[in-house]
Amino acid sequence: ELMSGHVFHPGHSELHGITVVLETGDALYVGRYHEETEKGVLLHDVAECRDPAGKAEFVRKTLKFGVRAEHRHVVVPAAQVRRVVRLVDWEGAPTG
Repeated sequence: ELMSGHVFHPGHSELHGITVVLETGDALYVGRYHEETEKGVLLHDVAECRDPAGKAEFVRKTLKFGVRAEHRHVVVPAAQVRRVVRLVDWEGAPTG
C-alpha cells in the first residue's frame, strides 16, 4: 500500500508529530499525534473542548492562535475515537 505524504519518523504513523483534531462522541481534542496503541490514541500538548456548540469556534481560534495546551498527554480509548484529522484539514476550518 502506498502512503500519501511524507513520513519523517520511520515506523510511526503518517500523523506522528502532526497537530490533529480528534473527535469523540462528547469531546474534541486538539494536540500533537504521537501514536495509537492498544490503550488508545496518544496526543501531546492537548487542548480540549466539551461544548458541542462551540467546536467550530474552538478549532477556528486554535488555528488562529495556536494550541492552548490544557493537558501534557491525553490517551483517548480507541473505542471512543470517531475521527482523527489534521488540524489544517478539519471540515470546520476556513479555507484559503
